[in-house]
Amino acid sequence: MADSRDVVIIGGGHNGLITAFYLAKAGFKPLVLERRVQPGGAAITDEFHPGFRVSTLAHSAGPLRADVLQDMQLERHGLKLITPEASVVALSSDGRALTLYNDVRKSSQEIGNFSQKDAAKYPAFEQSLGKMGRVIGKALALAPPNIDNPTKGDLWGMLQTGRSIRNLGKKDMYRLLRWGPMAVADLAAEYFETELLRATIAARGIFGTFLGPWSAGSSLVLLIRAAADPRPAGTAWFAAGGMGSVTQAMAAAAKQAGAEIRSGAEVIQVRVKDGTATGVVLSNGEEISAKAVISNADPKRTLLRLVDPSYLSPDFVLKLQHYRMPGTVAKVNLALSGLPKFSALNGDGEALKGRIHIGPEIDYLERAFDESKYGNFSKQPYLEVTIPSLTDPSLAPEGQHVMSIYMQYAPYKLKDSDWESERVPLGDTVVKTLAQYAPNLPELILTHQIITPQDLEDTYGLTGGHIFHGELALDQFFTMRPLLDWARYRTPIRNLYLCGSGTHPGAGLTGGSGANAAREILKDLKK
Repeated sequence: MADSRDVVIIGGGHNGLITAFYLAKAGFKPLVLERRVQPGGAAITDEFHPGFRVSTLAHSAGPLRADVLQDMQLERHGLKLITPEASVVALSSDGRALTLYNDVRKSSQEIGNFSQKDAAKYPAFEQSLGKMGRVIGKALALAPPNIDNPTKGDLWGMLQTGRSIRNLGKKDMYRLLRWGPMAVADLAAEYFETELLRATIAARGIFGTFLGPWSAGSSLVLLIRAAADPRPAGTAWFAAGGMGSVTQAMAAAAKQAGAEIRSGAEVIQVRVKDGTATGVVLSNGEEISAKAVISNADPKRTLLRLVDPSYLSPDFVLKLQHYRMPGTVAKVNLALSGLPKFSALNGDGEALKGRIHIGPEIDYLERAFDESKYGNFSKQPYLEVTIPSLTDPSLAPEGQHVMSIYMQYAPYKLKDSDWESERVPLGDTVVKTLAQYAPNLPELILTHQIITPQDLEDTYGLTGGHIFHGELALDQFFTMRPLLDWARYRTPIRNLYLCGSGTHPGAGLTGGSGANAAREILKDLKK
């Protein structure tokens, strides 16, 4: 006889855990099924070399939405967030470094070493970005409205958002409407003349996407991220113990609220009867019936693999097949015997405590993107690097360090090869690129951990290797995420819901998708 539950949640990533928490607080008893040995999804910490631990995939928070952080009381469950004073240090090919800080005045002083004009404009740009970010943040916290038959709540939300936009004032309202469709390279160039500063800001509009800085709509990605953090180049948000500490605290909060979490439980099928989800089947043959099934997996994995597509209309299947999920990111983690010496920093270890940006010019970033368009990984890639052991010495033995590197662009589909053949060349390319800025890095490496886009799919369940469960683009945003008419966390199958990053707002490790989904799902469960 099948086990019976109120709610089953497929996947213990951060959005799944957040959804479980809110449902449990409302009196339901959700069961979270996680196929790996530990919950966490892309926010996990692993030991990849004896004594060396690292945030295996995501190495910084979104940051987390303030209401989620408060509601789950994550700090009471052991979470300690670390925000170094230096947000990002950008390294130039001519041996210079630009460090941006949490303090806008200090950032402006640093920018003044490159351009006094840019230094004067930077505070105003951050202020405008912050004002627009707050308006967008309100929209991101809402469920997308039902376009055909908006409810009173939908109409009220749209009215409030409209008022917020109007309250921006004529200048910023015009900017908001204009910036979204722009290429982020154009936006950065309108304000700044320093190429290194332009590239550092533009990178925030392309990170994790199949977009280059000259791609239309890349400014929208920057604006989405400004909703959580208004600083133009973003802030460094780390967790003591690595990003796994975030999801461990979430799991503890969900359990305390009344949720159950089961690891090593792989869901291979969602059972459907008469157009309604009735439960799930595990890889060991166990069946669990449920009044509602919620998937934290991406939309394609959920609706084209876990569900028999015959339960869906041909039109819906065709549209979902064209939902874009082209992974472009690889991850390289290094165990180091010492701290690398970056030529541009003259021993300034404080600057290394934030994020390290490798991508000195807009054209450098665009050329890196160009290679991926034709099925090749970038030979001079854009890199986002952190050395978390500088702020959290527990991650490595004394005097030694871990380095976490996001490499972009690495296309999921290679033209003339496969990722198993290209694994070592990818790692070599990343190290050679970094060695241009830190010449002693190669001699410090004790071991590599190289995670390709294929690994992201096979090991971590990210279809196409896409870290955001789908491209962040104008036609896959808000009422169109993942598809038009299906942006409210529900699916064409009754009692089957989505709560992962493939739903609105889908902007990384913020918790927005999980919190929004829980609110909408509760409306149905309480009926």
